[in-house]
Amino acid sequence: MAYATALRGDPYATYRQIDVVGRTADAQGPGLVQLLYEELVSALRAAAWALEHNQLRIKSERVTRATAILFALESGLDFERGGDVSHTLARLYAGIRRTIIEASVGYDPRPFRDAANSLSEIAEAWRTARAA
Repeated sequence: MAYATALRGDPYATYRQIDVVGRTADAQGPGLVQLLYEELVSALRAAAWALEHNQLRIKSERVTRATAILFALESGLDFERGGDVSHTLARLYAGIRRTIIEASVGYDPRPFRDAANSLSEIAEAWRTARAA
């Protein structure tokens, strides 16, 4: 019954969850990283939108999701084989996580959008690398 209740509560959120689970089930390696970046950018843009529309519950959910994705990306770094790139990405993830947490207590959507824009450039690089 809890599943049916959740479906009635927010069908869009349910659809998104099913979509993400379906896409991550088959994703591995670079495909999974690309998917995580896309989800991270989406969560940050949604947090900015939610803040602008005074949807604080949604903002909180999206901030939590973005933070979890950043931790997942960071935990996947291979510092031995990745060298300087891994260390640079770890610093980037920590900095963006700090920005998100600081922005989450304020009312300015700009930090969320700025972080999303920065990360979308990296997501595009992953898409390009996978296509090559």
